[in-house]
Amino acid sequence: MKEIDLRSDTVTKPTGDMLKAIMSAEVGDDVYKEDPTVNKLEEKLAKMFGMDEALFFPTGSMANQAAIKLHTQPAEQLICDKWAHVYNYEGGGASFNSGVSCKLVDGHRGMITAEQVEENINPPDFYHSPLTSLVCLENTTNKGGGACYDLEEIKKIRKVCDKHNLGLHLDGARLFNALVAKNEDPKEYGKIFDTISVCLSKGLGTPMGSVLIGKKSVMKNSMRVRKVLGGGMRQVGFMAAAGVFALDNHVERLADDHRRASEIGEVLRAQAYVKEVEPIETNIVILYLQNTSDEAEFMKTLEKENIRISNMGHGKLRIVTHLDYSEEMHQRFQQVISGLKF
Repeated sequence: MKEIDLRSDTVTKPTGDMLKAIMSAEVGDDVYKEDPTVNKLEEKLAKMFGMDEALFFPTGSMANQAAIKLHTQPAEQLICDKWAHVYNYEGGGASFNSGVSCKLVDGHRGMITAEQVEENINPPDFYHSPLTSLVCLENTTNKGGGACYDLEEIKKIRKVCDKHNLGLHLDGARLFNALVAKNEDPKEYGKIFDTISVCLSKGLGTPMGSVLIGKKSVMKNSMRVRKVLGGGMRQVGFMAAAGVFALDNHVERLADDHRRASEIGEVLRAQAYVKEVEPIETNIVILYLQNTSDEAEFMKTLEKENIRISNMGHGKLRIVTHLDYSEEMHQRFQQVISGLKF
């Protein structure tokens, strides 16, 4: 019985065609900026978003941490949602790497409003509080169950940032999911944000890598910051080739992941043991059981069927559809969760 792994969209493995692209990549030393495939990937994404520059990073956390460093000085503060990845899942990197604190906002499903940003900016002449210098948004939201920001609200946040001279960074780890789900143009995002990080190893299915895209004025020290963080890489064009292939072949198919997630949600809502399924916009399903005491048994029962999902704590269970989750697996998984009794 083949394993069905729905813990995350990071568990995917390269397709056969992606492996061919990796093996045939033309490479060089990227620290010297002499890897033609890395340069191609960076140029492709900068052009796609209509931004000045792009830089390849080994991980999304490093790309986000570099962006925070580029935007801030020690003892300053960034504003983000209380569920933001940059605060919850990057090992305290904002304080360790940049010496900045986070003003946490109680948003909705990981999303904050322009009004909330405005009211959380510290007065710049009040030297007792940290100087607010950056706003970090996340689209789609991870802990928010793959929720997508309203682009018009992001534009309002941009106006607030301009008014108060704040930088605006987007953690776009799953941005392509939002672009597909809402039929949006990446250039719209390029017009709004100062920096954007996009992950290639989640929905797009590459083995590794994220790219930080941004305005030249902000990105001018990005190579130096990446070096300081230990992110200089050599013949990494092999991995960049996977990214180029994914951008050419794996973006539109994200709609399949979204459809399957939605169908899983419909099945779960019909089960007596399920208390709630959060709204599903992309490839993440968040569910709560009627009795939280059943969580361990629920997970164990699925594991006996060779099915793996995530327990995010506080009663929150997560299912993530992805490139390696086939239609055959989808049908079997729906059958299993329909037959469970608690």
